[in-house]
Amino acid sequence: MSDIPSDLRYAASHEWARLEADGSVSVGISDHAQEALGDVVYVELPEIGQQLTAAQQAGVVESVKAASDIYAPLSGEVVAINEQLTDSPEAVNSEPYGSWFFRLQPSDASQLEKLLDAEGYKASCDAEA
Repeated sequence: MSDIPSDLRYAASHEWARLEADGSVSVGISDHAQEALGDVVYVELPEIGQQLTAAQQAGVVESVKAASDIYAPLSGEVVAINEQLTDSPEAVNSEPYGSWFFRLQPSDASQLEKLLDAEGYKASCDAEA
């Protein structure tokens, strides 16, 4: 099974969310998702200042095999994007939990609690198999 850090929260659509010290939430895709996609060749990120609602499409990640939408795991305003992924999208494959896509300032931080914990995400992935 893919690596599933226990300090993160997960959406069933395979995004992870990490609460940062400043109250923002970093968002990326799980190891399971990058493994399923294969070699990532392109990442489309949301715009800074964009307002997103939970489960809204926020970007796209493309691999040699497929393109997949990235969804906001919670509602909020995009306050940062990881521009390094524009030049080096393959970092998603080598460091899925270090290669965040964007950061949100959540409009309701309690939405984090509604996301899956590591155990729940693993069960969700196992159910897909």
